[in-house]
Parts: sequence; C-alpha cells; structure tokens
Amino acid sequence: MRVGLFIPCYINQLYPEVAIATLELLEKLKVDVYYPSTQTCCGQPLGNSGYEEDSKGACQLFVENFKEYDCIVGPSGSCIYHVKKHFDILEQTPDVVKVRNNAYELCEFIVKVLGKTDLGASFPHKVGLHKSCHGLRGLHLGSCSERMDPHFSTEEDLLNNVKGLELMKLNREDECCGFGGTFSVFEEAISVKMGKDKIQDHLNSGVEVITGADHSCLMHLEGLINRDNKPLKVMHIAEILNSTI
Repeated sequence: MRVGLFIPCYINQLYPEVAIATLELLEKLKVDVYYPSTQTCCGQPLGNSGYEEDSKGACQLFVENFKEYDCIVGPSGSCIYHVKKHFDILEQTPDVVKVRNNAYELCEFIVKVLGKTDLGASFPHKVGLHKSCHGLRGLHLGSCSERMDPHFSTEEDLLNNVKGLELMKLNREDECCGFGGTFSVFEEAISVKMGKDKIQDHLNSGVEVITGADHSCLMHLEGLINRDNKPLKVMHIAEILNSTI
C-alpha cells in the first residue's frame, strides 16, 4: 500500500516537528510513505470563510498531488474533513472520488486501516485529550456526549496503550475549544472565553500535557496558555505516539 503523506500548510510553516513525528511514526509502522513535494493548502481557510469557489484551484491541485496513492494520511482532522466533505465543489471525476474516499486522519488510519492500537510508545505523564469538532462530529472518530451511542474513540484507543501515560478524565471532554479558524478572528471574545474554559477543565482534572489530533485547536489553546502562564504543555498526538521516553 502506497501512502501519500499530507502535511497541512500551517503545520509545515509553524509546527514542522509534528510533520516529522507523523512521518517517523508511519515509517515505524512499516508504511510505504511518499511526500508529494508540490502539495499546498487543501483550501479549507477559503472554504470556511465563505470563498469556497475561490478554493477550487487549491482543491484540484490537492487531487493532482495525491491521486496516485492508495491512501492519503494527514495529522489534521479538520483538513482531512475538508478533503472528504468539501471537495464536492469539484467535478466528481474518478480521481476526485478516489482521493475523497481514501483520505484519512492519522489516528483513524492507524486504528481502522492498519488495525493497530499498541505502537510501543511510552510517555509517563498525565495527559488530557482535546477532541476537535471536525474529528469528532465530522469524521466520527469518537462518540459524542449529546448522542446515546456506545463510547468509542480512536485517539483514546491509541493513548490508552502508551506505556506510563495516564489519560485524565475531563468534565467537558468533547466541548469546542473556540478556535474555528476565522471564527477566532471575527468573534475573538467568545473564542477566548471558550478556550479559557477548556484550559481550566484540563487544569481542574490534573492534566500536565494537552494533546489532540488537530493542531489548529492546540495552537489556539497553546496561545492562551502561554499568554496566561498556565502550567500546561501542548503536544500533537503524533509526537506522543512517536515517543519512547
């Protein structure tokens, strides 16, 4: 199986360590990984801002870059959601349909496609899991508190098998962090209040490290943590799953 590694633009520019951890993790799992060097943004920022028509060029370039691979894997639930759900603005050629059907968020790919939950990682810390809205309610990577479904979570399946890691129980475990891309720009006050509420929930639960599968949410929380000098560290889940402390 040939896998195309999709690294979202903001991770490429701001968090290259997340991209490296994702690549190393997939290679540890013996995945045949390729990185199309001409890849760019998936078009999500334009789409989320109401300029979806203007994002067609970015969407089509994504398809051209990844159409030859069996699976496309990326460390971002929101970007993968955009590929799967919002590429309906393109003509549904066989290449577009193939890319949409075979795009996976990293944890989803490891658990559901590779069938693995114990990756041999160790990380002796108290960890709080932030479940992003796009991952949870868009990609259905876990059960939601507003529904009566049996509990499940691909991220928890992986973290519960990390040696030494203590996954802390949160009081509002699947509540939005308030980021929402441009929502945080145009509704700054609400966004900050929601983020601070999430951070306090982690602090009240004894968390040392906040993690998640969407670094855009983590970026928002990390900014508030640093500004208020809160005693919390933020790491993408790929970095924890790639750890052998």
